[in-house]
Amino acid sequence: MPNQQAESHIRAILQHIGEDPDREGLQETPARVIRAFDEYFSGYQQDARAHLQKTFEEVEGYNELVLVSDIDIFSHCEHHMAPFFGKAHIAYLPNGRVVGLSKLARVVDVFARRLQVQEKLTMQIASVIEEVLEPAGVAVIMQCQHFCMCHRGVKKPGSMTTTSKLTGEFLNNPSSRLELFNLIDMAKQK
Repeated sequence: MPNQQAESHIRAILQHIGEDPDREGLQETPARVIRAFDEYFSGYQQDARAHLQKTFEEVEGYNELVLVSDIDIFSHCEHHMAPFFGKAHIAYLPNGRVVGLSKLARVVDVFARRLQVQEKLTMQIASVIEEVLEPAGVAVIMQCQHFCMCHRGVKKPGSMTTTSKLTGEFLNNPSSRLELFNLIDMAKQK
C-alpha cells in the first residue's frame, strides 16, 4: 500500500518536529497531507503537449502577438519543497494557427505542479510551446515570491524573482520585444 507507506513517513516527520501524530488534531493529518501532495504534484501525471494539440487555422491569417498575462503560478521548490507563487506572462507569434487561450494556462499548471526551480519552469513552458505550435516566437516571463527565500534562510519577504525566456522574433526583433513589454505593462496597470 503506497499511501500507507507515505502516511507513515508523514507521521515520522510530525514526530521529528516534536508533535504527537496520535493527538486528536493530527490523527488524520498524514492522509490529508498525502491527498494534498497528490494535488500539488499532479503535473507528473500530465503531458503538457496534449493541451496544445488542438489548434485553429480559421483566424483570418492572424499572425500578430498573442499574450495571456497574469496567469497565477503556484509551485514548490525542489530544494526545500517550500511553495512559491506569482504570475506568468506568456506570448507567442502564431505561424498560421492559434491555440485556445486557456491551454496556455493549463501548460503553466502542468509544469508548476511538479517540484521546480523557477528558471527550469520558465524554460519548460517556452520549450513545449515552441515545439508543439512552431510559432515565429515565444516569450515566457515569470515573477514569483519564494517561501524558501522569504520565510527561511535570508528571510526577505516581498522579494520577487523574475525569469524570462524569449525565442524567435521576441529575441531577435527589438520592436516585437518592445511591443511585448508594453502590453505586459498595460495589463499590469489595470
